[in-house]
Amino acid sequence: MKTGIVIFAHGSSVPSANEAVRSVTRQVQESGGYELVDTAFLEAARPDLAEAVAGLVNRGAGRIVVAPYFLTLGIHLQRDLPKIVESISLAHHGVEIVVTPPLDGHPTLSAILLERLQPVGLRK
Repeated sequence: MKTGIVIFAHGSSVPSANEAVRSVTRQVQESGGYELVDTAFLEAARPDLAEAVAGLVNRGAGRIVVAPYFLTLGIHLQRDLPKIVESISLAHHGVEIVVTPPLDGHPTLSAILLERLQPVGLRK
């Protein structure tokens, strides 16, 4: 069974913000060597999660892994995403949909922030 991956972000009315997420999706696909990868947005951009999942299922995915590109487990991930996944599951009988944790709590986030602080010359 093929697995499809969806990088799921909030979405923005600023096109360059959405393109930045699409760029991350391409990097995940290329670096991970995954065949079936797409980007989806909660609002303000396309495709939405239902469209992305449908596209991956049409390309042969029988399992979908949704990776939220959100920093914290806020209301969208606690309330909105489970409802969306439930609705999509009803539309795609037999397709397993799993959701990974958000980026929140990952140990490399603080390292990234420290790296970003270095150019401004902060001293301890």
